[in-house]
Amino acid sequence: MTATTNAADTIRQLNQARNLCLADPNNLYAQIIPGLSPIINAGAELELRRWGTDFLSETFSSPVLAPEQKQKLSIQVLEGLKGYLDKPDEDALVVKSVVQTAASIYQFVVRHIIANPSDTDTWQKMTAIKSSILRRMDNAPAGVRLCCVKFIQKVVQVQTPGMIADPRRPDQNEISLALVPRDHPVIPYSNLEAEASGLLDRLLTVIQDNSSDALVVTATLNSLAALVRGRASIANKIVNAVLNFNPFTLAQSQAPISIKNKLLIRSMTRTTMSFLLNIIKKNPQHQLAGRIHGTLDRMRQSLVDVFDESRRKRPAPDEPTDGLSDAKRQRLGAEVAMPAISNAAAPFPPTSGPVTFAQLFTLTDDNGLRNFDVKSIPIELVTRIVPPLLASIDAAKLDAAINTVRSRFLKLSQPRPRDATAAAKVALGAGADEDDDYEPDGPVPDQEQILNALDQASTTGPSSLQPPEAALGPYHLPQPPPLTNESAASLSKGAVTRAFATLNDLEQQVAPKTAVKGFHRLAATNHDRNGWVTILIRLATRTSNGLDYDQDESKSQLRRQSSASEAIRDALYRYFIDDFRRRIDIGIAWLNEEWYNDKVAAESTPFGTITTNGNTPKQSATPHYNKWLYKIIDGFLPFLDAKDRLLIRFLSEIPSMDNTVVSRVVKLAADPDRVNLAIQALHYLVLYRPPVKEICLDGVEDLWRNYEDAKNPAQKLLVKYRPSVVEQSMTNGNVAIKAEG
Repeated sequence: MTATTNAADTIRQLNQARNLCLADPNNLYAQIIPGLSPIINAGAELELRRWGTDFLSETFSSPVLAPEQKQKLSIQVLEGLKGYLDKPDEDALVVKSVVQTAASIYQFVVRHIIANPSDTDTWQKMTAIKSSILRRMDNAPAGVRLCCVKFIQKVVQVQTPGMIADPRRPDQNEISLALVPRDHPVIPYSNLEAEASGLLDRLLTVIQDNSSDALVVTATLNSLAALVRGRASIANKIVNAVLNFNPFTLAQSQAPISIKNKLLIRSMTRTTMSFLLNIIKKNPQHQLAGRIHGTLDRMRQSLVDVFDESRRKRPAPDEPTDGLSDAKRQRLGAEVAMPAISNAAAPFPPTSGPVTFAQLFTLTDDNGLRNFDVKSIPIELVTRIVPPLLASIDAAKLDAAINTVRSRFLKLSQPRPRDATAAAKVALGAGADEDDDYEPDGPVPDQEQILNALDQASTTGPSSLQPPEAALGPYHLPQPPPLTNESAASLSKGAVTRAFATLNDLEQQVAPKTAVKGFHRLAATNHDRNGWVTILIRLATRTSNGLDYDQDESKSQLRRQSSASEAIRDALYRYFIDDFRRRIDIGIAWLNEEWYNDKVAAESTPFGTITTNGNTPKQSATPHYNKWLYKIIDGFLPFLDAKDRLLIRFLSEIPSMDNTVVSRVVKLAADPDRVNLAIQALHYLVLYRPPVKEICLDGVEDLWRNYEDAKNPAQKLLVKYRPSVVEQSMTNGNVAIKAEG
C-alpha cells in the first residue's frame, strides 16, 4: 500500500511538472527532462515507467518545442531508451512509447552525427536501439508493431536522398541522406543507402504478400504515403507495389464472409483508395495515372460485389393461392380453410434411399415449411407454443393426419420381397380379385405356369440371371488417316492465324517495366507480346532448317511453299507492314534471326552447293535474309515522309546490308521532299557503321551524279570523304569548257 501511495504521489507531482513544461516548453523541458531520468529509468516501478516513456514521446512529438532543443535533449535520453529496450519482458505500453520516441529523435541523432563525426558512442546507442526495434517488428503485440512501422518509415525517410532547399544553410534543410558526406567515418553514405533500401523492401513485403492483418496494412499504407510525398526517388516503386495490392484476400479465402472480415476488407480497401486518390489529386499528370484510375475502378466494383447482399437474400414467398395473405385474413374476415392433407406431398415411399422421419411425417406441399429447420427455434419458445396449438387443432383433421402417418408406417413395416419370385407372387396375389378387361390375342400362360418358371429360374442361383462373362482382349484405337500435303497446309495456316490473333490481343496490354533487358535476358519468359513474337520468329527461322529441301527441285519448291515456316514468315510480314512504325522492333528482330539462321546453315552447308548424304545428292539451303530484307524495305519505304527517323534506326540495327539496300535508299531522292531523308540515312551509316561505309559513299556519289536536287548536300559529303571525285569532275568540266572555247 505504501509503494502504491508513493507512486501515485510521484505521478501527481510529475503531472504538475508536465503542465509547467507545456506552459513554457523552450525553457523548462531542458531543465526538467535531465532531472526526471533517475525517477523514470528502467528500474522504476511500472506506473512510473509508463508515465515517463509517455512523457518523452509527447515531448519529442510536440510541435511547440524547437528543433534545436529536441536535438540537444535527444542525445541525453538515448541511454534511458536503450535501458528500457534491453530489459527483458518489458511492458508493451512502455515499449510502444519508447519506439515512438525513437522514431521522433532518429533524424536529430543523424544530424548530430553529421556535425560531430567523432561522437561514435552516441551512434552506437542509436544503432542498438534500432536493432532492438527491428527485432520486435514481427512478433511484438499489435500496438508495438504499428509503432515499429512508423520507426522504419522515419529511418527510410532520413536515409534516402531528399531535396536541398538552400545549400548555404544546411541547418534549415530537411534531414536526409543528401546531407551526409560521402566519406563520413561513422555513417558511410553507401551503408545508410543500402539499409534504407532493405527496410523499404521490408515495408513493401506487407503489401506485396497481400497481408490480411488490417492494422499492419493500414499503418504501412499511411507510412508509405509520407514517403511518396517526401521522397520522389522511391515514389514510383511504392506506388507500383500498392497498385498490385489485393485487399480482398479474405473474401477469396472464405465463402461465407463474416462481419469481422467484412470490416477488415472495407478498412483496407478504403485506405488503399485514399492513398491512390491523394496521389492523383496532387499530380493529375502522374505517369501512372492510367493504372491508378483503373485500380480505383476495379476496387469500387469489387466492393460492390463483395458487399452486395441481394444474391444471398431469401427469395420472395409464394403468393397465396386464394389471393389472401395470412397476415390479413383475420382483418378481412375471410373464412380460411385449413390446407388439405396431401398424401402426394412427396413420393412415398421415396424412390431411392432410406426413409427418414422427416419424410414419414411430412404432410404438406409447401417447400418453405418442408425445408424449415425446427431446431432454430429455442426450446423455451417451443414449450410455450405447442400446447395452445394442440388445443386449437380440429379433432377430425388431427385424426386424418394420424391415419395418414399410420398407413405410411404400416406400409414400411411390411417385409419386402427377397427376389423376383416373391415379387411376382405378391403382384399376382394382389391382382387376382380384380377384373381386368384386357384380353390378349394369343394363349396366355396361367398363374401356375408363371410361378413354376420363376421357381425354376431361381433354383439355378443368382449367377444364372447374370449375363455370361466374356474375355475381353486388348483394344487398340484405329490409326488415323494419313495427313496429306493439302490438309497439313490448311492446319498450319489455321495455327498461324490463331497465333497472330493472340499476338494482337497481347499487343493491347501494357508491357511491364521490370522486364530484363540486354544480353542477360531470356528469349521468352512471360506470356506477353515479346514472348509470343520471339516464339513465332524462332518457329519461322529455326524449326524447319534443313528439312524442306529435296533432290527433286520441283518437290522441294512445293514443300517450301506449303511449309509452316513460310506461312509464319508471310504472316509476320503482313503483321509488320500493317503498323510498321510501332512494330519496327519486330521487323529488326526478325531480320536478325534470319541472318543468324543463314549463318548457321552456311557453316554446315554453303549456299548454292550440292552435298551428298551417302550416295544421295541433296540440294543445300537457300538464304532467307536478303529475300525478306528487300521485301520489307520495299514494303515500308513508299510510306516514309521527309522528317521520318525510322529509316535511320532500321538501317543501323539490321545485321547486314549490301548495294541493293543502298540503291533502294538512293531511289528516295526521286521525290524532292525526301532527298534530305536519303542523305541523312547514308551520312549516318558512313559515320557509325564502318563496314558499309564504302557502299554508302557509292550511294552518295550516285546521288551527286544523277539527282539534281541532291547535288549540293551530296557534294558536301563527297568533299569530306571523297574529294578526288569532286576534283576530277571539276577538272573534266573545265577541260570541256576550254574545248568549247
